[in-house]
Amino acid sequence: RIIIITRQIMNQKVLTILCAAVMMLFFSVNSSAQEKSKDVTLYPGREAYSVKFFPTTFSDKAPKNVILLIGDGMGVSQLFAGLTANRGNLFIENCKYIGFSKTSSADRYVTDSAAGATALSTGTKTYNGAIGVGPDKKPIKTILEEASRQGKATGLVSTSSITHATPASFIAHQPSRSQEEDIAADFLKTDIDVFIGGGHDFFTKREDGRNLVHELIRKGYAVERELDRIENFKGEKLAGLTAPKGNGRVADRGNMLPVSTQTAIRVLQQNEKGFFLMVEGSFIDSGGHGNNTVQVIEEVLDFDQAVGKALEFAAANGETLVVVTADHETGGMAILDGSFETGMLKGGFTTGGHTGVMVPIFAYGPGASEFIGIMENTDIHAKIKKLLLEE
Repeated sequence: RIIIITRQIMNQKVLTILCAAVMMLFFSVNSSAQEKSKDVTLYPGREAYSVKFFPTTFSDKAPKNVILLIGDGMGVSQLFAGLTANRGNLFIENCKYIGFSKTSSADRYVTDSAAGATALSTGTKTYNGAIGVGPDKKPIKTILEEASRQGKATGLVSTSSITHATPASFIAHQPSRSQEEDIAADFLKTDIDVFIGGGHDFFTKREDGRNLVHELIRKGYAVERELDRIENFKGEKLAGLTAPKGNGRVADRGNMLPVSTQTAIRVLQQNEKGFFLMVEGSFIDSGGHGNNTVQVIEEVLDFDQAVGKALEFAAANGETLVVVTADHETGGMAILDGSFETGMLKGGFTTGGHTGVMVPIFAYGPGASEFIGIMENTDIHAKIKKLLLEE
């Protein structure tokens, strides 16, 4: 009897263990299926937007206006991923003058956004983290400031906080990109006409107690937070602060970047002397850092539609140079598979950081032929300055 009872207990234990093993296998398979369904390296393909093509012959006169668009973290792979996802066409294809930019900073082979943008804005290579200052931490005049000094209108648009590294490097002078409250205060030291992006908290919820929104209003700016009010703005001085810090992803912010780009152009073109505008698609970089093909493509397509707004204006205006480039590549992205028919794309990544590869340059409009070939990122600044400011 003791032996029978012992065998029954052992059989129950074996049955319990077998049941537990089956349950673990079930949940493991189910979990794997869920993870596969959430594979962020696979873009399944979505509806494409139509792309317009514009005239490609331009006046040989120097441009009156320059629109510089920066796809943060956008290398050739990110761009081709977007092109594949949109069934084989992007607005950027209108730019027939193409080059490549070497992006290393003064202290690193692989740059960060602050040093990369400062090279574009000032023509000087500096250390990673620097905002509008050289290796000696002394301020350097930016192309935006120099354009303003010549009486041109100026503007910045970004999907990130407007105080983030790339837009900050065109208007501020700080030793570290982390000093976003100091960067926000630098806006008050300029005559910039339009800036649109996130970062409301850096203007209002500050350690020094200043409310920079009130100060902007006293300087004559309309300060708006809603995109529809920004889109319908009719004045000459606009501060659009669309989020507490950075804006959300495309699904959250909608067409904020193309709308803001179009608004900025409309406001700035009121200046008869011309304008300089920098537009950043910030979160291509975030997709690279997260090894997220879906986010990379969403952001490239959003950025390309902002490029489309710039090109549409330049084609009609005839006096505007459009330059599209990147500060660096992010993620070491590779394209593993894709389909022009469905827009599907499978991406792969070699790192969660930046890389040192060259990034593309595209140009459209008078002066576009200057941007052919391999060049330093500082050369982009020199060429824009020569063309726009005749210096």
